[in-house]
Amino acid sequence: MRMYEDGGARRAGRSLWVEEESPRRRLPDPVRDSAVRAVLIVAVTLTEATIAFLLMVTGSWLALPMALCGIAGTVVATWAVLDVLITRQMWNQRHGVVSQPSSTARARRREARASVPARGGRIRQQQAEAAGRAAAWQAAAGDRRYQPGAGRG
Repeated sequence: MRMYEDGGARRAGRSLWVEEESPRRRLPDPVRDSAVRAVLIVAVTLTEATIAFLLMVTGSWLALPMALCGIAGTVVATWAVLDVLITRQMWNQRHGVVSQPSSTARARRREARASVPARGGRIRQQQAEAAGRAAAWQAAAGDRRYQPGAGRG
């Protein structure tokens, strides 16, 4: 068996099966599952529609039930195609697919933030100057809800 994989010669490192990078990434599993399901449903619906048309042409009594099945199949096929679109959108939102331009813009904003010292708001600046240390959130003096021992009695 090994001789067929190596092309008949005993050269090391060369095999018949070579993995090549695909130009597009593989679809996520839930999206691929819904796409396969949609393709099968659409194929069955088209087959039903063709059979219904041929039965109508021949004048068979089965034409009406097949036409009704074709209409129901069209509704189900439309739902299946919408399911693919919705599943794809949900996957992109949940798993953080980031497009290249936005990630580039995000990196530039991060660099700009790093070069400018953090200032905070006017109140935080006043508190930092009064305390002589880095700005931290402090509750107003008259508000007991945010004092360290508040609520414990």
